[in-house]
Amino acid sequence: MDHIPCPPSNSGPQPPARSDAQAPAGTEVAANTGNTQGNAGGKLQVTSHNQYKTPRLLRENLDPSPLKQFQQWLGEAMDPPPAVAEAGETGQTIKLEAVHEPEAMTICTALPSAIPSARIVLLKQVDTLGFVFYTNYLSRKSRELEANAYASLAFYWREQSRSVRVVGRAEKVTRAESEEYFAGRPRGSQIGAWASRQSEEVEGERQLEEWVEEVEARYKGKEVPCPPHWGGWRIIPLVDDQAIVAMRKGFFREAV
Repeated sequence: MDHIPCPPSNSGPQPPARSDAQAPAGTEVAANTGNTQGNAGGKLQVTSHNQYKTPRLLRENLDPSPLKQFQQWLGEAMDPPPAVAEAGETGQTIKLEAVHEPEAMTICTALPSAIPSARIVLLKQVDTLGFVFYTNYLSRKSRELEANAYASLAFYWREQSRSVRVVGRAEKVTRAESEEYFAGRPRGSQIGAWASRQSEEVEGERQLEEWVEEVEARYKGKEVPCPPHWGGWRIIPLVDDQAIVAMRKGFFREAV
């Protein structure tokens, strides 16, 4: 069997090479797969290679609207169809499994200086405009969205070997939308929205407990209103011609 060489790296300037002695310990972190090699110089390599079995992704089966297509995929992630789906040209069939917390998504924001940061948030709504999540407007992600409105989202649905990528512009939802959603949250979550001071240092767990107790006392026997510093963001996918082409190509790479 002929040896398959590693594809060449992308063109353009590359960062200077670093020896293992220069790299800080733990630079490469392995997933808990049980297939790892060595730990010399603080480097732990993952050597397992998963073979993914996914339904065929055919253009004629895709909705022309990326948002509608995402809604279909999200529905399948939450409640998989009972019928098996054809995979590949061999006639093999598979059954999609339900995804645990398919609403979990990574959102990546960046400062105007282009330094990025990422974290996991929960999707609460996808509509004809975009993807909505709720958070503290004083948090780091909100401050970065205020300074640079462009963001990206990534969903990874391991159980279905499917990932979705979204690039778009962020804008706050209306105050009415935030208040309506907040009113439907459990009381404990409502209290937490007032007590939580995201992206700030705290002295310890007791300090957090005191903040919660303070809010509980303030609204004892009362409805908890939506905090003025809390609300929703909507990520609106880019819709210029170039972005639409990228989205459609992305469908064939298991991403939007």
